[in-house]
Amino acid sequence: MIHPTSIIDSNAKISKDVEIGPYCVIGQDVEIGSKTRLHSHVSIKGNTKIGKNNEIFPFVSIGTPPQDLKYKGENNSIVIGDNNKFREYVNINPGTSQGGTITKLGSNNLLMVYCHVAHDCDLGNNIVLANNVQVGGHVIIEDNAIVGGSCAIHQFSRIGNLAMVGGMTGVLSDVIPYGLSLGNRNNLVGLNLIGLRRAKVSNENIKILQKFYDMVFCNKNFRSNVENIDTDMKENKYVQTIIDFINSDKKRPISLPENIK
Repeated sequence: MIHPTSIIDSNAKISKDVEIGPYCVIGQDVEIGSKTRLHSHVSIKGNTKIGKNNEIFPFVSIGTPPQDLKYKGENNSIVIGDNNKFREYVNINPGTSQGGTITKLGSNNLLMVYCHVAHDCDLGNNIVLANNVQVGGHVIIEDNAIVGGSCAIHQFSRIGNLAMVGGMTGVLSDVIPYGLSLGNRNNLVGLNLIGLRRAKVSNENIKILQKFYDMVFCNKNFRSNVENIDTDMKENKYVQTIIDFINSDKKRPISLPENIK
C-alpha cells in the first residue's frame, strides 16, 4: 500500500491499511489512521496526528513550521479527525506558544484547492472551505460553516455554526451562527436560510430566528438589543446559540448589516 518512491521515517506510526502514493514524504512524529489515502507528492511533517479515512490529494503540505515570526521552534502539533478531504495544494500549519501550540481540524471537512489553515486555528466538523480560502492564525470556524472561494479570514476571527461567508469576502469581524456575511469587508446580510433548511431546522424555529435577527440587528446597539429580547425568545436553543456566541468574546467585532445607524 506504500509506493516505493515515497520516503517514510521508520518512527512514523502508519496504520497497515493506509495507502501512500508516489513521492510522498512522511516525518518521524507523524501518525496516520486506518484507511487514509495519500494520492502522491504529499508532505506530512512535525507532530501531526491524522485520523481515519481521510483523503489527501497531490501537493498537500501538513506540519511545516508556522508562518509566524514569533515562532522560536517550540514543540507544537496538528490534530486532524476522520473522513476529511484535502484537495491539491492545501497547507496546514501547527500551533505556536501564543495560541496553545496546537492546530485542530475535526471530521468530515472539505478543504478545496489552495486552502491555507494557519497556526493555532480550531476548525470543527462538516465545514467546507472553497478554493483558495486563506485562514489566518487563531481563527475559529464552528461546525457546518461554509466559506466561499478566495475569502481571506483575518487572524482571531470567529465564524459561527452553520454560517455562510460569500466568495471573495474579507472577513474582519465575527460572523454569528446561522449568519450570511459577504462584501469587500464582510457585512451581515441576513440569515443562512438555505443552510438552516438543509440542516432540517423547522420553519417555526427559522421564523423565531428571523424575528430575533430583525430585532437585534436593526441598529448598531445590538448588544443592548440582545439584553432587551423577551425571555421566551431567549429560551429558543438557536437564539441562545447566537447570544452565547456574541457574549463569549465581547472584545471581538461582530459582523453587522451595512449602513445601519
